Amino acid sequence: MEVDIKRAESMQGKNGRVSKQNKQWELRLYVAGQTPKCLAAFANLKKVCEEHMKDDYHIEIVDLLHHPQLAKGDQILAIPTLVCKLPEPVRRIIGDLSNTQRVLVGLNLRPNGGVSTHP
Repeated sequence: MEVDIKRAESMQGKNGRVSKQNKQWELRLYVAGQTPKCLAAFANLKKVCEEHMKDDYHIEIVDLLHHPQLAKGDQILAIPTLVCKLPEPVRRIIGDLSNTQRVLVGLNLRPNGGVSTHP
C-alpha cells in the first residue's frame, strides 16, 4: 500500500474532514520523511483507526525533517512515534505499529473494537 505522507498531514475519520471538534481520539504521528518504516506506521495507524475508532479520530502527521523543533514538545526520541493526546493520559507508541495487539493495548482499546472505560 503506497501512502503519501505529505498529503496526509492532517486527516480525520473516513470522510477526510480536518476539523478536530468533538473528536475523542487526538493522534499525532511523528515521522522523518517517507521512509518505508514511516509509511508503514501511517498505513497501520490508519487501519487501526478505521477498524476501531470509526469516525471519532483525528490524525496529525508531523514530519520532523520539515519541523524538527516540534520533537521537543512531545519528547520524541525515536521515529516513527505515535502520541495519543486524547483521551488522556498521553500515551506514546514507538515503531511501525505493525503489531496491532500492542497498538490496541497501548491505546487502551479492546481488541474486539470496543472502547475501554476511558471517556
